[in-house]
Amino acid sequence: MRSLTLAGALSDRGAEPVFLATAAVAGVLDAFAPPDLPRIGTEGPDLVEAAAAAAEGCDLVVIDHYGLSAEDHLNIRSGRAGLIIDDLANRPLAGDLILDSGPARTAADYAGLIPQGSRLLLGPAYAPVRPAFVQRRPDALKRRSEGGPVRRLMVSLGLTDVGGLTGELVRRLLPGLGDVALDIVLGSAAPSLAGLTELAREDRRLTLHVDTRSMPDLTLAADAAIGAAGSTNWERCVLALPTLQVVVADNQRPAARALAAAGAVLVVDRSQPDFGAAFDSAAARLLDDAGLRRDLSATSSTVCDGGGADLVAEALLAL
Repeated sequence: MRSLTLAGALSDRGAEPVFLATAAVAGVLDAFAPPDLPRIGTEGPDLVEAAAAAAEGCDLVVIDHYGLSAEDHLNIRSGRAGLIIDDLANRPLAGDLILDSGPARTAADYAGLIPQGSRLLLGPAYAPVRPAFVQRRPDALKRRSEGGPVRRLMVSLGLTDVGGLTGELVRRLLPGLGDVALDIVLGSAAPSLAGLTELAREDRRLTLHVDTRSMPDLTLAADAAIGAAGSTNWERCVLALPTLQVVVADNQRPAARALAAAGAVLVVDRSQPDFGAAFDSAAARLLDDAGLRRDLSATSSTVCDGGGADLVAEALLAL
């Protein structure tokens, strides 16, 4: 999704993005990409070889893949200018530009991991956020400043719904929701989809949004959110949405902790032994404490203004 956002910013500047589409990537492109966005399918088991072949004829290469390291980057780029998107800082990388939008990230984290002369694009200011969120920011800031009770709660734990977490947490929420409406965002292959579809037939508070293109409007309409601590976090910050973040992957933990320390979000970690009780407590605070929501909204709105894709596209094209 962040690569699609960057591709849009590059297209606006006259570039012609092409995606290398593994089976998993193809599903996301089918759901969210413009229908005329060029893509190249992978053939054979060697991803690096396929990516290098796809890069033939291209001027720039963007790589967003945690399983590839510096040697792979060099083989794929084959001398072309390149951007590496990362948020781990745990292995050697080989790019002219390195993008890491984590709020706690510093240049020292990449010492010894990147070539001399690589430029680091660090922090939420560079986070690629879709323009539709930026367009709604004035309305969101006005709406959040008015306060009020939680009438709509958005639950968005990732389209892939790792481990069926969406269904698990929705069921934990239901007894204490009262008449709060739930907007549940998930993908068509999510493990929780079948069970939540059945549950939504019985409970009219639940509305499922499957592979939705309406995230900007859903985020604007929500009074609070429970969301995975991934790239959608920046979308919620742009629209100042009070959020309980759930860490569902190791790479999300540093950013989540930094935002929590700054007072921009509440955080619970799926890996902690008392996760269920911690989630119940934090969710109750989010729903019941209007002052807390006001503070979370005000602080999160300062984290990211949504201009990151433009900044990254300009830096990339300048190469």
